[in-house]
Amino acid sequence: MTMAVWEDVVISSASARARGREAEPLHLPAMVEEIAAAVARRPGGVFVDATVGGGGHAAALLGVLPEDNVYLGLDVDAAALERVRHRLALFGPRVILERASFTRLGDVAGPYAGRVTNVLFDLGLSSYQLADESRGFSFNAVGGLDMRFDGDRSKLTAAEVANTFDEKRLADVIYEFGEERRARAIARAIVSRAGQRPFADASDLAEVVAKAVGGRRGRLHPATRTFQALRVFVNDELAALEAALPEALPIMAPGGRLFVVSYHSLEDRIVKRFFRASAARGEVEIMTRKAKRPAAEEVRANPRSRSARLRIAGKI
Repeated sequence: MTMAVWEDVVISSASARARGREAEPLHLPAMVEEIAAAVARRPGGVFVDATVGGGGHAAALLGVLPEDNVYLGLDVDAAALERVRHRLALFGPRVILERASFTRLGDVAGPYAGRVTNVLFDLGLSSYQLADESRGFSFNAVGGLDMRFDGDRSKLTAAEVANTFDEKRLADVIYEFGEERRARAIARAIVSRAGQRPFADASDLAEVVAKAVGGRRGRLHPATRTFQALRVFVNDELAALEAALPEALPIMAPGGRLFVVSYHSLEDRIVKRFFRASAARGEVEIMTRKAKRPAAEEVRANPRSRSARLRIAGKI
């Protein structure tokens, strides 16, 4: 499938939804053109997508990779994998999907070691996850306040954090993982409200946070950083990223490319440090002196891409 054909598929999906035949949202991948332009195209190669998500990158990149290349997609979200399985069915055996965290990248992709020509980490949420109100990722969701990627019952939900943490612990979470300067005021408001009536859904929490910070200022929703903090904390995202990045280089062939798309400064710092340390050891060549940002046209077409930052390194 060429890039032009993939764009036709996207447009057709949107048209079908407009006619009421498809209820699911359209997921647009971030910075797909920049990634497609830099992928290593090598016969017999394996592309490892560590966060296959909505399958947007996969649908596009399979069209520009050599036809004998295999696309290995990982995700902890069972619903996402089932959706991607249907979306990519036309590519047949070229696509292999595994339900696994990217922290297990070395184990899952180990059988392809030395053949892996590209590894991609897209650290953002898919449109499908945001639209699923039972997950509680969206400010407007009224069906729940979960935020766990994998549904692991041993993990705390965002609702449990909001309803049970004391003010200091909650403020620490919001400040550390959301870089929210008004963390104390927000934590105070959340704890006060939870003591009267527990939070049951995301829209309720977003409303309390918005009131605590005085409403919207600028284009960002006032609860953006608080929701980021809860999601990152619940899924232990930063520790997972630090564990996963070193798993990529040993399985890659020389000349292979490592792509990471991050969406906030905490993630980007981890990626930047890893790239610099790997370059200092002579393991990679950093191909992006500064993180690439999406073009203005992409942001207009897909506003959710505006915070994306792409870094690329090539294995020496």
